[in-house]
Amino acid sequence: MDRIRQLTSHFSSAPSGLPALSKKSPDDVVITMAVRSALTKAKKGGFKDTRSDELLTGMFKAAIAKMQIDPALIQDICVGTVLPQAHPTKRARRLLQQAFHKRRPFRSSTALLKWINGRHHCRKPDPGWSNRHWVGSWGRDPDSGSPKLSDEIMAHNTAKDCVMPMGWTSETWRKISISLAKTWTNSLLCRSHQRASEAQRTGRFSEIVPVEGFSKSESERTRIIVDKDDGIRHDTNPAALGKIRSAFPQWGGGKTTGGNASQITDGAAAVLLMRRKKAEELGLPILAKYITTSVAGLAPRIMGIGPTYAIPMALEQTGLSVGCGFINEAFASMYVYSVRKLGLDIEKVNVNGGAIALGHPLDKCYSSVLSRLVLTYILRIYARQAHVKLQQA
Repeated sequence: MDRIRQLTSHFSSAPSGLPALSKKSPDDVVITMAVRSALTKAKKGGFKDTRSDELLTGMFKAAIAKMQIDPALIQDICVGTVLPQAHPTKRARRLLQQAFHKRRPFRSSTALLKWINGRHHCRKPDPGWSNRHWVGSWGRDPDSGSPKLSDEIMAHNTAKDCVMPMGWTSETWRKISISLAKTWTNSLLCRSHQRASEAQRTGRFSEIVPVEGFSKSESERTRIIVDKDDGIRHDTNPAALGKIRSAFPQWGGGKTTGGNASQITDGAAAVLLMRRKKAEELGLPILAKYITTSVAGLAPRIMGIGPTYAIPMALEQTGLSVGCGFINEAFASMYVYSVRKLGLDIEKVNVNGGAIALGHPLDKCYSSVLSRLVLTYILRIYARQAHVKLQQA
């Protein structure tokens, strides 16, 4: 039934323009909490000795402490991770460790779908409460690759493209979009580190909550608290980024490097959704209002330029323009192309750095981006009068 509600909502008209969307309704779906853990380097960062289910437990504890309501009141919980070996039954057991009501439904899904599902849950006839958690741990739960498909499927080129590694899509797109000079992308992506460094120095990552993890020595594992992103290259420059070796030389060209692609990262995040009426009854802060989501498909071999299709769809649906935006920096080639193709002001995109500097923990990236964007938007709206925030994951 949830899927049917999602599909029918795509055909319903939405209010258009800023005046219409600025109008407050008791049935608005709002965000009252958006938090994340620190983002740390996989295999050598703060969470390198912490299992993904342990990281999720730490995120649950931090979120419960932050959300200012009795966790037993939460009506719907959805937890996700992109890696198949991080089995959802592990997540369910972690829920039972916490204070959530035992009869609350538990689901596992991908990041964007969890967000959309949460929005629809809050729009049901009963008062909606929806808690969304994302977790990604490469350090202790590494990606073991895609499952083997049948020879018949692998003989179909487009189907085969669907299981190719992400780095291959970056190299493929660079060959297609030859106008993207490596020196230019290195110069632009250096800003990601510079902006993230400045944001960390001035305390602008207020969405980070301390999360409990583990540190392993030769004899034992000890509990630690992780509260700081550790992947930022504080003193980097375009020349230094240009010297980093190719990450994928096997596909020819070798233009994608550790300097112009997101690092492998561990992290977790949580978002609490509810109706405006319920948030006001409880006196909770309303950080943002959900407006719309758009999804666009394209050839798997160039999947990273999806923002150039999906973002115009969202803006057309709502009659809005972008005041402050975030486009995921999974690979510089695709990020740079998307910014240029959409004609966005680079000074208003990823203003506190992006995945190049902070990391890209896959399924957690959507919620992590959301929490960063919500807090960034609140801080900037007064300074620059940016009215609408836009996110691509």
